[in-house]
Amino acid sequence: MKNTLSIIILAVLVSACSPDVPKERAIEDQANELGGWQIDFLDEFDSFNAENWQDQILWVNSEDQCYVPDNQFNTREVSEGTLKLRVIDLGEKRPCDNISKEGKKHHDTQYVAGRIASKNRHEFVKGKWTARLKVENSGQPGMFPAWWLLGALNNEAPVQEANETVCWPMTGSGEIDIFEHHSDGGPDHYAARAITSLGYCDGGDWQALMLVQAATLSEYHDYSVELLGNSIIFRLDGVEVYRNEKEEDQFPEPLFAILNFAKINDAPMNQNWTMEVDWVKHEVWK
Repeated sequence: MKNTLSIIILAVLVSACSPDVPKERAIEDQANELGGWQIDFLDEFDSFNAENWQDQILWVNSEDQCYVPDNQFNTREVSEGTLKLRVIDLGEKRPCDNISKEGKKHHDTQYVAGRIASKNRHEFVKGKWTARLKVENSGQPGMFPAWWLLGALNNEAPVQEANETVCWPMTGSGEIDIFEHHSDGGPDHYAARAITSLGYCDGGDWQALMLVQAATLSEYHDYSVELLGNSIIFRLDGVEVYRNEKEEDQFPEPLFAILNFAKINDAPMNQNWTMEVDWVKHEVWK
């Protein structure tokens, strides 16, 4: 997830993008005839399962908050069957040990937050990822909650395997944003996109394959992406809202899931923020 900036919010709200590509439609039709989606990973957040998720502690996008582990300051509470990821205002600045990929230490900040990833727990090539979630009081300055996927060879923390050496957004470190709310555009909207790699480290086109979609964020919705053949299909509550198709395979690599709540600027908060997640699942065609 990178800083989309306010230019994204100037994009026209798009309801669908479905060019006529018979080959890809034929693949999808054949899949529908031969089988259906079957769940191969499901977390209903009855507890925080360390076999499914790990805290991801790093500094990106010049974000103002400090990610903290182990539910410090109640930043990633699991209770009553849901995950709550929060940005908490501590009221006074404190040191932050988050480090950027360039090796720079985060500035002191009074804001702390939660971020979890399925990296080296659950990583899948293709398939369908879905999360059911809501964000109360959307549109407040600095809000940046997200549900997204990243290539398993990404070289950002935590680096735990010898092959985690690929820079964003090269193949192996590609990005798909399933749900991303940037508050610059006000409440009740989100962006969904596949990042187009420009062929070099940190070179990504944010807008070429992007949808900005209206939704009532304070209510639970199912936010999904399907990777089927060369198609990338985004759904809201099971309804297709955007489709991207190319001749080449844009995401051949395994992808892991990330859920986080960031604070993208230094605007003051008038209350703590929460993204509540009912469940996350991955499905595969059988």
